[in-house]
Amino acid sequence: MRTILFFLIILALPLAVYAKYVKKPNASTDKREVSAEAAAAAAKPDPRFCIFGAQSGKAFNTEAAFKAVVWKSDVVYVGETHDQPLDHEAQFEALKAMKIARGSKIAVGFEMLNQTLQPVLDAYAAGTITQEEFLEKIDWKKEWGFDFGMYKPLFDFIAEHKLKGLALNVPKKVVGKIARTGLDSLTPEEKAFLPEKVEITQHKKYNDYLKATFDGHGSSPMAKMFTLENYLASMAAWNEGMGNKVAEFLNANPGWSVLVVAGNGHVIYNAAIPASVKARVKGVRQASFYTEDGACPEKMNKDHKDLANYVWYIAHPPKPEPPAAPAASTMTVTTPAAAPVQ
Repeated sequence: MRTILFFLIILALPLAVYAKYVKKPNASTDKREVSAEAAAAAAKPDPRFCIFGAQSGKAFNTEAAFKAVVWKSDVVYVGETHDQPLDHEAQFEALKAMKIARGSKIAVGFEMLNQTLQPVLDAYAAGTITQEEFLEKIDWKKEWGFDFGMYKPLFDFIAEHKLKGLALNVPKKVVGKIARTGLDSLTPEEKAFLPEKVEITQHKKYNDYLKATFDGHGSSPMAKMFTLENYLASMAAWNEGMGNKVAEFLNANPGWSVLVVAGNGHVIYNAAIPASVKARVKGVRQASFYTEDGACPEKMNKDHKDLANYVWYIAHPPKPEPPAAPAASTMTVTTPAAAPVQ
């Protein structure tokens, strides 16, 4: 399992409803007989969808099976490792499937944008500013830092189809302040980014996961800046702030669905954003996909049980090896630029 380095995020370092029942869509499905050949082709595993039910281990490895899950859900979460392009392609597959079922009644919620940027996202989705203006106004490189090209298909789809975008994230300085000095240290203006009550999760596996990320930094200077108690409170506030924004939208827009684009650490065990939304939206139907790096197995790895509602195996290509250093006799001494922190 990949470990998310939450410390780098919460210290503000820049990073490189109630919904009505939705009937099975019939606008794009003809009531015609399906040939045996077509049925066999539809049932054949599709390498793009190596998906298992995380509780049952059942395979959902066809496009039809994937769409069936998405179509019946009010909220779909597709987690990501931020620098992996194929994870973002998986998110795009979910968005396209949602479009079939809900038409234009779709919102895409982004961890990548903090809540103060909602007006800019609205302007971009409405077509009143260009993508270049959007990126400049949100200061993407400072706000998020990872290659925008990986997220571009999602934003293009929103603009093309006039969908709604949601800026979900709690500003990093607020999360970082909680980690250093606790929830009670927030000003009224800072508390406005959070729900009135922030619930500290009691989910054992998730808390063990968070404690592992905390302990993993040992005696580093960052680890000494805050206590475990405040760290867990900052994670709760972070998840609750994003979950509350999704819940507010669903409760105000019955019949709509939301795709949540966020790191796997906010999806894992359904204990983070999904738990926050479930607590605030009566009867909400959710489907969470944890994207796991690896070749498609015949059976789900037993260690991945309960990671989310579904585990989606995606074989990421190996990252290129750094270029070899030149021989000492020909080496040119230069002053390297500071490496980005991820």
